[in-house]
Amino acid sequence: MLLSHLELWRTYWECVSRPYTVFICSLTAALYYLWGRKCQTPALVCSEAFSAFLYKHCPLVGERFSPTPWCWGGRLQTLVCALLKSRPSITYRNERIRTVDGGQISLDWVDNQTSVTYPQSSSRPTVLILPGLTGTSQQPYVLHTINQATRRGYRCVVFNNRGVGQEELLTPVTYCAADTSDLEYVVQHVKGLYPLAPVLGAGVSMGGMLLLNYLGRKRTKSGLVAGFTISVPWDAQKSSDSMEEPLNWLLFNTYLTNGLCSAVTRHRKMLEKVVDIDYVLKARTVREFDERFTTLLFGYKSCKEYYVAASPDRKLHNTTVPILCLNAADDPFSPQNAFPVTIVQSLPNVALLLTSHGGHIAFLQGFFPSGESYMERLFGQFVQAVFEHPKDIKKACGIKVK
Repeated sequence: MLLSHLELWRTYWECVSRPYTVFICSLTAALYYLWGRKCQTPALVCSEAFSAFLYKHCPLVGERFSPTPWCWGGRLQTLVCALLKSRPSITYRNERIRTVDGGQISLDWVDNQTSVTYPQSSSRPTVLILPGLTGTSQQPYVLHTINQATRRGYRCVVFNNRGVGQEELLTPVTYCAADTSDLEYVVQHVKGLYPLAPVLGAGVSMGGMLLLNYLGRKRTKSGLVAGFTISVPWDAQKSSDSMEEPLNWLLFNTYLTNGLCSAVTRHRKMLEKVVDIDYVLKARTVREFDERFTTLLFGYKSCKEYYVAASPDRKLHNTTVPILCLNAADDPFSPQNAFPVTIVQSLPNVALLLTSHGGHIAFLQGFFPSGESYMERLFGQFVQAVFEHPKDIKKACGIKVK
Protein backbone atom coordinates (compact mmCIF):
# COMPACT_ATOMS: atom_id res chain seq x y z
CA MET A 1 0.00 0.00 0.00
CA LEU A 2 2.79 2.44 0.92
CA LEU A 3 4.68 1.59 -2.26
CA SER A 4 1.64 2.24 -4.42
CA HIS A 5 1.14 5.62 -2.75
CA LEU A 6 4.77 6.53 -3.42
CA GLU A 7 4.50 5.49 -7.04
CA LEU A 8 1.32 7.49 -7.39
CA TRP A 9 2.96 10.58 -5.86
CA ARG A 10 6.00 10.21 -8.09
CA THR A 11 3.80 9.93 -11.16
CA TYR A 12 1.84 12.99 -10.09
CA TRP A 13 5.03 15.02 -9.44
CA GLU A 14 6.50 14.06 -12.79
CA CYS A 15 3.36 15.23 -14.53
CA VAL A 16 3.27 18.50 -12.61
CA SER A 17 6.98 19.30 -12.75
CA ARG A 18 7.51 18.42 -16.39
CA PRO A 19 6.19 21.79 -17.71
CA TYR A 20 8.39 23.67 -15.23
CA THR A 21 11.39 21.59 -16.22
CA VAL A 22 10.70 22.21 -19.89
CA PHE A 23 10.28 25.94 -19.18
CA ILE A 24 13.52 26.21 -17.20
CA CYS A 25 15.47 24.26 -19.81
CA SER A 26 14.00 26.37 -22.61
CA LEU A 27 14.76 29.61 -20.76
CA THR A 28 18.33 28.47 -20.05
CA ALA A 29 18.83 27.51 -23.69
CA ALA A 30 17.42 30.86 -24.86
CA LEU A 31 19.64 32.84 -22.48
CA TYR A 32 22.68 30.81 -23.52
CA TYR A 33 21.87 31.44 -27.18
CA LEU A 34 21.43 35.18 -26.62
CA TRP A 35 24.58 35.34 -24.50
CA GLY A 36 26.49 33.55 -27.26
CA ARG A 37 25.34 36.17 -29.73
CA LYS A 38 26.48 38.92 -27.39
CA CYS A 39 29.96 37.42 -26.95
CA GLN A 40 31.71 38.20 -30.20
CA THR A 41 35.22 38.91 -31.37
CA PRO A 42 35.59 42.64 -32.05
CA ALA A 43 35.91 43.74 -35.67
CA LEU A 44 39.36 45.17 -36.38
CA VAL A 45 39.44 47.62 -39.28
CA CYS A 46 42.95 48.57 -40.40
CA SER A 47 45.74 47.73 -42.81
CA GLU A 48 47.11 44.19 -42.94
CA ALA A 49 50.48 45.20 -41.49
CA PHE A 50 48.98 47.19 -38.60
CA SER A 51 46.57 44.33 -37.96
CA ALA A 52 49.42 41.83 -37.68
CA PHE A 53 51.21 44.08 -35.18
CA LEU A 54 48.10 44.49 -33.03
CA TYR A 55 47.26 40.79 -33.00
CA LYS A 56 50.79 40.06 -31.86
CA HIS A 57 51.24 42.74 -29.20
CA CYS A 58 47.62 43.50 -28.21
CA PRO A 59 46.03 40.04 -28.01
CA LEU A 60 42.75 41.48 -26.69
CA VAL A 61 41.85 42.63 -30.22
CA GLY A 62 41.52 38.99 -31.25
CA GLU A 63 39.66 37.70 -28.18
CA ARG A 64 35.91 37.45 -27.76
CA PHE A 65 34.45 40.36 -25.83
CA SER A 66 31.96 39.07 -23.25
CA PRO A 67 29.90 41.92 -21.78
CA THR A 68 28.46 41.68 -18.30
CA PRO A 69 25.56 39.16 -18.58
CA TRP A 70 22.94 41.44 -17.10
CA CYS A 71 24.20 44.54 -18.98
CA TRP A 72 23.38 43.70 -22.56
CA GLY A 73 22.30 47.08 -23.86
CA GLY A 74 24.54 50.06 -24.50
CA ARG A 75 22.42 52.37 -22.37
CA LEU A 76 22.49 49.98 -19.42
CA GLN A 77 26.24 49.47 -19.79
CA THR A 78 26.75 53.23 -19.75
CA LEU A 79 24.54 53.80 -16.69
CA VAL A 80 25.88 50.87 -14.67
CA CYS A 81 29.46 51.93 -15.37
CA ALA A 82 28.74 55.42 -14.06
CA LEU A 83 27.15 54.00 -10.91
CA LEU A 84 29.36 51.02 -10.04
CA LYS A 85 32.82 51.80 -11.38
CA SER A 86 35.42 51.76 -8.62
CA ARG A 87 37.86 54.60 -7.97
CA PRO A 88 41.45 53.45 -7.42
CA SER A 89 43.46 55.60 -5.06
CA ILE A 90 45.75 57.86 -7.07
CA THR A 91 47.92 60.64 -5.65
CA TYR A 92 48.47 63.52 -8.04
CA ARG A 93 51.00 66.31 -8.19
CA ASN A 94 49.13 69.32 -9.49
CA GLU A 95 50.72 71.89 -11.78
CA ARG A 96 49.01 75.02 -13.07
CA ILE A 97 50.41 76.57 -16.21
CA ARG A 98 49.55 79.95 -17.71
CA THR A 99 48.66 80.29 -21.36
CA VAL A 100 49.67 83.10 -23.69
CA ASP A 101 46.23 84.75 -23.39
CA GLY A 102 46.41 84.81 -19.58
CA GLY A 103 44.36 81.67 -19.05
CA GLN A 104 45.17 78.79 -16.75
CA ILE A 105 45.41 75.03 -17.36
CA SER A 106 45.58 72.47 -14.58
CA LEU A 107 47.74 69.38 -15.09
CA ASP A 108 47.64 66.42 -12.71
CA TRP A 109 50.84 64.37 -12.74
CA VAL A 110 51.65 60.86 -11.57
CA ASP A 111 55.44 60.88 -11.85
CA ASN A 112 55.95 57.21 -10.99
CA GLN A 113 59.35 57.85 -9.42
CA THR A 114 59.53 54.24 -8.20
CA SER A 115 59.45 52.88 -11.76
CA VAL A 116 61.84 49.94 -12.01
CA THR A 117 61.58 49.66 -15.78
CA TYR A 118 62.38 53.35 -16.35
CA PRO A 119 64.31 54.67 -13.32
CA GLN A 120 65.54 57.72 -15.25
CA SER A 121 62.84 60.38 -15.13
CA SER A 122 64.21 62.15 -18.20
CA SER A 123 63.47 59.21 -20.51
CA ARG A 124 60.44 57.67 -18.78
CA PRO A 125 57.61 57.27 -21.34
CA THR A 126 54.66 59.56 -20.67
CA VAL A 127 50.93 59.08 -21.23
CA LEU A 128 48.94 62.29 -21.72
CA ILE A 129 45.29 61.65 -20.80
CA LEU A 130 42.38 63.78 -22.06
CA PRO A 131 39.08 63.19 -20.16
CA GLY A 132 35.58 63.57 -21.60
CA LEU A 133 33.25 66.57 -21.96
CA THR A 134 32.92 67.56 -18.29
CA GLY A 135 35.47 65.07 -16.95
CA THR A 136 38.53 65.62 -14.78
CA SER A 137 41.43 63.59 -13.45
CA GLN A 138 39.07 62.15 -10.84
CA GLN A 139 36.95 60.17 -13.31
CA PRO A 140 37.04 56.40 -12.60
CA TYR A 141 38.15 55.60 -16.16
CA VAL A 142 41.08 58.02 -15.79
CA LEU A 143 42.14 56.46 -12.49
CA HIS A 144 42.02 52.95 -13.96
CA THR A 145 44.00 53.91 -17.07
CA ILE A 146 46.64 55.48 -14.85
CA ASN A 147 46.87 52.22 -12.93
CA GLN A 148 47.44 50.38 -16.20
CA ALA A 149 50.21 52.76 -17.25
CA THR A 150 52.04 53.21 -13.95
CA ARG A 151 52.33 49.52 -13.18
CA ARG A 152 54.11 49.16 -16.51
CA GLY A 153 56.58 51.82 -15.42
CA TYR A 154 55.24 54.85 -17.29
CA ARG A 155 54.52 58.43 -16.20
CA CYS A 156 51.04 59.96 -16.60
CA VAL A 157 49.71 63.49 -16.85
CA VAL A 158 46.04 64.45 -17.07
CA PHE A 159 45.07 67.52 -19.08
CA ASN A 160 42.10 69.17 -17.32
CA ASN A 161 40.31 71.60 -19.60
CA ARG A 162 39.95 75.21 -18.52
CA GLY A 163 37.39 75.81 -15.83
CA VAL A 164 36.50 72.17 -15.10
CA GLY A 165 36.29 70.82 -11.57
CA GLN A 166 37.11 73.53 -9.07
CA GLU A 167 39.67 75.32 -11.23
CA GLU A 168 39.35 79.08 -11.46
CA LEU A 169 38.66 80.55 -14.88
CA LEU A 170 41.02 83.50 -15.36
CA THR A 171 39.79 84.57 -18.82
CA PRO A 172 36.36 84.34 -20.52
CA VAL A 173 37.53 81.35 -22.56
CA THR A 174 36.64 77.72 -21.90
CA TYR A 175 37.13 74.81 -24.31
CA CYS A 176 35.57 72.95 -27.21
CA ALA A 177 36.31 69.86 -29.29
CA ALA A 178 37.47 71.90 -32.29
CA ASP A 179 39.92 74.20 -30.52
CA THR A 180 43.26 72.41 -30.13
CA SER A 181 45.34 75.41 -29.05
CA ASP A 182 45.39 74.48 -25.35
CA LEU A 183 46.33 70.89 -26.13
CA GLU A 184 49.17 72.10 -28.34
CA TYR A 185 50.40 74.27 -25.50
CA VAL A 186 50.24 71.35 -23.05
CA VAL A 187 52.14 69.02 -25.38
CA GLN A 188 54.86 71.64 -25.84
CA HIS A 189 55.05 72.05 -22.07
CA VAL A 190 55.37 68.31 -21.42
CA LYS A 191 57.95 67.88 -24.18
CA GLY A 192 59.87 70.85 -22.82
CA LEU A 193 60.09 69.24 -19.39
CA TYR A 194 61.07 65.80 -20.71
CA PRO A 195 62.46 66.15 -24.25
CA LEU A 196 63.86 62.60 -24.26
CA ALA A 197 60.64 60.92 -23.15
CA PRO A 198 58.16 59.64 -25.78
CA VAL A 199 54.60 60.87 -25.23
CA LEU A 200 51.41 59.00 -26.15
CA GLY A 201 48.04 60.75 -26.18
CA ALA A 202 44.95 58.98 -24.85
CA GLY A 203 41.56 60.65 -25.29
CA VAL A 204 38.15 59.60 -23.99
CA SER A 205 34.91 60.69 -25.70
CA MET A 206 35.28 64.45 -26.33
CA GLY A 207 38.91 64.14 -25.22
CA GLY A 208 39.35 61.70 -28.09
CA MET A 209 37.79 64.16 -30.52
CA LEU A 210 40.21 66.82 -29.34
CA LEU A 211 43.17 64.45 -29.65
CA LEU A 212 42.31 63.33 -33.18
CA ASN A 213 41.66 66.90 -34.33
CA TYR A 214 45.03 67.88 -32.91
CA LEU A 215 46.86 64.98 -34.59
CA GLY A 216 45.18 65.82 -37.89
CA ARG A 217 46.20 69.47 -37.73
CA LYS A 218 49.76 69.03 -36.49
CA ARG A 219 50.52 66.02 -38.70
CA THR A 220 54.23 65.17 -38.32
CA LYS A 221 54.77 67.93 -35.75
CA SER A 222 52.37 66.71 -33.08
CA GLY A 223 55.08 65.76 -30.58
CA LEU A 224 53.25 62.48 -29.88
CA VAL A 225 54.38 58.98 -30.84
CA ALA A 226 50.85 57.49 -30.97
CA GLY A 227 47.21 58.02 -30.07
CA PHE A 228 44.53 55.94 -28.37
CA THR A 229 40.85 56.83 -28.13
CA ILE A 230 37.79 55.40 -26.39
CA SER A 231 34.16 56.02 -27.43
CA VAL A 232 34.90 58.93 -29.77
CA PRO A 233 31.84 60.66 -31.28
CA TRP A 234 33.05 60.66 -34.89
CA ASP A 235 30.40 62.96 -36.32
CA ALA A 236 29.23 65.65 -33.89
CA GLN A 237 25.97 66.24 -35.77
CA LYS A 238 25.02 62.55 -35.81
CA SER A 239 25.99 62.22 -32.16
CA SER A 240 23.77 65.17 -31.31
CA ASP A 241 20.86 63.60 -33.21
CA SER A 242 21.35 60.32 -31.34
CA MET A 243 21.51 62.06 -27.98
CA GLU A 244 18.23 63.83 -28.69
CA GLU A 245 16.29 60.60 -29.13
CA PRO A 246 13.71 60.57 -26.31
CA LEU A 247 15.27 57.90 -24.09
CA ASN A 248 18.83 59.13 -24.65
CA TRP A 249 17.70 62.68 -23.92
CA LEU A 250 16.13 61.58 -20.66
CA LEU A 251 19.02 59.38 -19.50
CA PHE A 252 22.07 61.26 -20.72
CA ASN A 253 21.51 64.55 -22.54
CA THR A 254 19.87 66.36 -19.64
CA TYR A 255 22.63 65.22 -17.27
CA LEU A 256 25.41 66.49 -19.54
CA THR A 257 23.58 69.75 -20.22
CA ASN A 258 23.11 70.35 -16.51
CA GLY A 259 26.81 69.73 -15.97
CA LEU A 260 27.75 72.26 -18.64
CA CYS A 261 25.31 74.83 -17.25
CA SER A 262 26.65 74.30 -13.73
CA ALA A 263 30.16 75.11 -14.96
CA VAL A 264 28.88 78.30 -16.58
CA THR A 265 27.10 79.27 -13.36
CA ARG A 266 30.29 78.69 -11.36
CA HIS A 267 32.20 81.06 -13.65
CA ARG A 268 29.32 83.48 -14.23
CA LYS A 269 31.19 86.67 -13.34
CA MET A 270 33.91 85.92 -15.88
CA LEU A 271 31.72 84.55 -18.69
CA GLU A 272 28.92 87.15 -18.55
CA LYS A 273 31.38 89.50 -20.25
CA VAL A 274 30.99 87.58 -23.51
CA VAL A 275 27.65 85.70 -23.44
CA ASP A 276 24.10 86.05 -22.14
CA ILE A 277 24.35 83.73 -19.15
CA ASP A 278 20.61 83.62 -18.40
CA TYR A 279 19.89 82.58 -21.98
CA VAL A 280 22.60 79.92 -21.88
CA LEU A 281 21.22 78.44 -18.65
CA LYS A 282 17.85 77.84 -20.31
CA ALA A 283 19.44 75.25 -22.61
CA ARG A 284 17.83 71.83 -22.33
CA THR A 285 20.13 69.88 -24.64
CA VAL A 286 23.84 69.88 -25.41
CA ARG A 287 23.02 71.21 -28.86
CA GLU A 288 21.15 74.17 -27.39
CA PHE A 289 24.07 74.81 -25.06
CA ASP A 290 26.49 74.75 -28.00
CA GLU A 291 24.24 77.09 -29.99
CA ARG A 292 24.02 79.61 -27.15
CA PHE A 293 27.52 79.30 -25.72
CA THR A 294 30.22 77.30 -27.51
CA THR A 295 29.43 78.58 -31.00
CA LEU A 296 29.50 82.23 -29.87
CA LEU A 297 32.53 81.86 -27.61
CA PHE A 298 34.70 80.37 -30.35
CA GLY A 299 33.51 82.49 -33.25
CA TYR A 300 31.49 80.05 -35.34
CA LYS A 301 28.65 81.32 -37.50
CA SER A 302 26.37 78.47 -36.50
CA CYS A 303 26.24 75.31 -34.43
CA LYS A 304 26.34 73.30 -37.65
CA GLU A 305 29.64 74.98 -38.61
CA TYR A 306 31.05 74.18 -35.17
CA TYR A 307 29.98 70.54 -35.39
CA VAL A 308 31.65 70.16 -38.76
CA ALA A 309 34.87 71.62 -37.35
CA ALA A 310 34.66 69.38 -34.26
CA SER A 311 34.10 66.09 -36.10
CA PRO A 312 37.38 64.13 -36.19
CA ASP A 313 36.45 61.80 -39.04
CA ARG A 314 37.32 64.58 -41.48
CA LYS A 315 40.90 64.89 -40.16
CA LEU A 316 41.94 61.24 -39.99
CA HIS A 317 43.61 61.30 -43.41
CA ASN A 318 46.02 63.97 -42.15
CA THR A 319 47.25 61.98 -39.13
CA THR A 320 50.74 60.48 -39.29
CA VAL A 321 51.21 58.51 -36.04
CA PRO A 322 49.81 55.09 -35.08
CA ILE A 323 46.28 55.41 -33.68
CA LEU A 324 43.98 52.79 -32.16
CA CYS A 325 40.32 53.74 -31.67
CA LEU A 326 37.84 51.67 -29.64
CA ASN A 327 34.08 52.06 -30.21
CA ALA A 328 30.96 50.06 -29.39
CA ALA A 329 28.14 49.61 -31.90
CA ASP A 330 25.52 50.25 -29.21
CA ASP A 331 27.05 53.50 -27.94
CA PRO A 332 24.18 56.00 -27.49
CA PHE A 333 26.65 58.91 -27.74
CA SER A 334 28.40 57.73 -30.90
CA PRO A 335 26.02 55.98 -33.32
CA GLN A 336 27.29 53.16 -35.50
CA ASN A 337 26.31 54.93 -38.73
CA ALA A 338 28.97 57.56 -37.97
CA PHE A 339 31.92 55.15 -37.72
CA PRO A 340 34.50 56.08 -40.42
CA VAL A 341 35.06 52.50 -41.58
CA THR A 342 35.69 53.35 -45.23
CA ILE A 343 38.13 56.13 -44.34
CA VAL A 344 40.09 53.94 -41.93
CA GLN A 345 40.35 51.14 -44.50
CA SER A 346 42.38 53.46 -46.70
CA LEU A 347 44.82 54.56 -44.00
CA PRO A 348 47.98 52.67 -42.97
CA ASN A 349 48.30 54.19 -39.50
CA VAL A 350 44.76 54.10 -38.05
CA ALA A 351 42.99 51.08 -36.55
CA LEU A 352 39.32 51.00 -35.60
CA LEU A 353 38.31 48.29 -33.12
CA LEU A 354 34.54 47.77 -32.97
CA THR A 355 32.68 45.73 -30.39
CA SER A 356 29.01 44.81 -30.78
CA HIS A 357 28.31 45.92 -27.22
CA GLY A 358 29.94 48.11 -24.61
CA GLY A 359 28.00 51.38 -24.45
CA HIS A 360 29.78 54.68 -23.91
CA ILE A 361 33.05 54.56 -21.92
CA ALA A 362 31.94 51.26 -20.34
CA PHE A 363 32.84 47.90 -21.99
CA LEU A 364 31.93 46.15 -18.74
CA GLN A 365 32.82 42.48 -18.17
CA GLY A 366 32.28 40.06 -15.32
CA PHE A 367 29.21 39.63 -13.14
CA PHE A 368 30.26 42.42 -10.75
CA PRO A 369 31.80 44.97 -13.15
CA SER A 370 33.32 47.49 -10.77
CA GLY A 371 37.01 47.07 -11.59
CA GLU A 372 39.08 47.31 -14.76
CA SER A 373 37.10 46.77 -17.92
CA TYR A 374 37.96 45.75 -21.46
CA MET A 375 38.78 49.30 -22.53
CA GLU A 376 41.37 49.85 -19.81
CA ARG A 377 43.05 46.52 -20.39
CA LEU A 378 43.21 47.24 -24.12
CA PHE A 379 44.69 50.64 -23.33
CA GLY A 380 47.39 48.98 -21.20
CA GLN A 381 48.34 46.54 -23.95
CA PHE A 382 48.47 49.21 -26.65
CA VAL A 383 50.51 51.65 -24.57
CA GLN A 384 53.03 48.93 -23.81
CA ALA A 385 53.16 47.88 -27.47
CA VAL A 386 53.88 51.46 -28.54
CA PHE A 387 56.56 52.18 -25.97
CA GLU A 388 58.28 48.79 -26.06
CA HIS A 389 58.19 48.19 -29.83
CA PRO A 390 58.53 51.67 -31.39
CA LYS A 391 60.28 50.57 -34.57
CA ASP A 392 57.92 47.68 -35.23
CA ILE A 393 54.78 49.77 -34.95
CA LYS A 394 56.22 52.47 -37.20
CA LYS A 395 57.03 49.89 -39.87
CA ALA A 396 53.55 48.39 -39.51
CA CYS A 397 51.99 51.82 -40.07
CA GLY A 398 54.22 52.74 -42.99
CA ILE A 399 56.11 55.37 -41.02
CA LYS A 400 59.76 55.96 -41.85
CA VAL A 401 62.05 54.68 -39.10
CA LYS A 402 64.98 56.96 -38.34
